[in-house]
Order: sequence, then structure tokens, then C-alpha cells
Amino acid sequence: MKTIERALAFVGLLSLSALFIYALQDAPTDENFEKKLINDYNVYALQIPKDLSFAGEPMPLDDPDIYERMDRELLVNTYWQSNGLLMFKRASKYFPIIEPILKKNGIPEDFKYLAVIESGLMNAVSPAGATGVWQIMPATGRENGLEVNDNVDERYHLEKATEVACNYFKKSKEDLGSWTLAAAAYNAGNAGVSRRLREQNVSDYYDLLLGEETGRYLFRIVALKEILSNPGKYGFNFRDKDLYNNVPTYQVKVDTAVTDFTKFAEKFGINYKILKIHNPWLREPKLNNKSRKLYYIDIPEKGYYN
Repeated sequence: MKTIERALAFVGLLSLSALFIYALQDAPTDENFEKKLINDYNVYALQIPKDLSFAGEPMPLDDPDIYERMDRELLVNTYWQSNGLLMFKRASKYFPIIEPILKKNGIPEDFKYLAVIESGLMNAVSPAGATGVWQIMPATGRENGLEVNDNVDERYHLEKATEVACNYFKKSKEDLGSWTLAAAAYNAGNAGVSRRLREQNVSDYYDLLLGEETGRYLFRIVALKEILSNPGKYGFNFRDKDLYNNVPTYQVKVDTAVTDFTKFAEKFGINYKILKIHNPWLREPKLNNKSRKLYYIDIPEKGYYN
């Protein structure tokens, strides 16, 4: 009896899954998006593209170890559907900010996918204290000109943090010789990658024996690049209106202390929550600014919030 009950429960779960997880073969439209539903849920092995690369540097997929590691990341990230769909939504919002900064600094556009695996394009905080979309450590931020303290933390400022990440990538490429190794060094550090290359007498990331996190790092980046570049191929279906967008803002100059950001926000027709959404680098409900530093605070254009 218990076996039958378990079987029925399992069938029920599959039926429930079918209501929420499905793939459409054609791009959805407003007319068919809510009507078409496949009443079963299938998991398929994926065909690994033969021409995968990072920053123009090919991935040696003829190596069986490299193939299996790439297969793992592509499978894991394809079938983690909720997370994948969120990445499409957030990428629509944040890639337009990141891409021109990478281009200005001569950094290959593929590095935007590094931000995806670092933070999920959120202002995350790691157990080690790395913070923001680019997961920058406090010392690294300060060394690159960011203000990092309890009152103001510019690691949460996407544009400024992206500039810091670009500086790191350029230095790593100069030290290590390839963009692939530069990306790996963002996870393991320039010194750590250099030491392993020297100890193992190799010159390429894909020839290194590495720990779990750094060993998966490039494969995860390339997997997200492949999936986000080819949504329909991997079963992700959405309309443009399903994606997230940036709310237009204008900047207000502040070179004095602000004693109460709630009252400050109200002057511009918004509340404290909305002010913090657009300025997450302001870490307290006040701005000390004893040095009379010039700050630029983003205020959303009227009409986007009730």
C-alpha cells in the first residue's frame, strides 16, 4: 500500500511540475503564451556546441575531461529553469550598463557573464565579505579608489564597481597572458593562478588541476554565455515585456552632509526605499560627508513609481 501511495504522490508531483515547467518550440506571442502547454516534462541530454569559446579563446572540447566538465555546467544551468529565467530578466536590466564600460576599457564583452556567475546580477555579499554585482573585497575596492565604509560603500555602485573589475581584468591579462586565465584569476587571484601554472608546468587554464570552485569557474561562465545567447535553443521562452528594465534617472549633486535621507527623498517625490533601490551604495539613512566630497545621487524620473 505504501508503495502505491508513493507512486501516486510521485505522479501527482509530475503533473504539478507539468503545469509550471514547460518548453515551447516557437517564440511565444501574447496570443499563444498562456494557451500552449505541453502536458509532460522531459529531460534531454544536450548536444555540446563544437565552437564554444571565452573572449575569442577556444575551449578544447576534443579533450574528454573538458567535454565532460562543460557538459555538466550546461546541464546544471539549463535545467535550473527558475534561476535561468531570472538571469535573462536581470541581464536585460544590467547588461546595458556593464557592456559600454567593458568596451571603453578594452575588455571582451564575454566578461559580463562573469558577473552573472559571481552574483546572479544582484548586490550579493559573500561569507568572505566580497560585495556587489562584481563581488569585490573591501581592500580591492579601496586600492582601486572606491569609498568603502559603513556610511558609503561604492562596491554597490554598479558603474564604479565595473571600472574596478576592468582594472583587475587588464592587470591579470598582462600578468598571465590570456583572457581565460585572467577570468580564472578573478576567482583564485593572480598569485594563486601563477603559482599553480608554475607548479604544474603548464601555461593554459584547461591544463590545470584546480580546486572545485576555480576548476568549474570558466565552464560556468561559458555555459551562461551559451544559454543567455540562445534562449530558445535551451527551452527558455519569454516576451520582451517579461524582462526587467532600468528606470530612467537624473542625478542630483550633493557636497554636504545629509542628516535624513527619508526627508531628502520626499523632496523629489519618492520614498526612502526607492532612493535606496537606485543608490544602494548609500549604506545608512544619512550621509556624513565631513570632507565635503561631491556625490551624485540618482533620482528616478517621475511617473515610474506610484
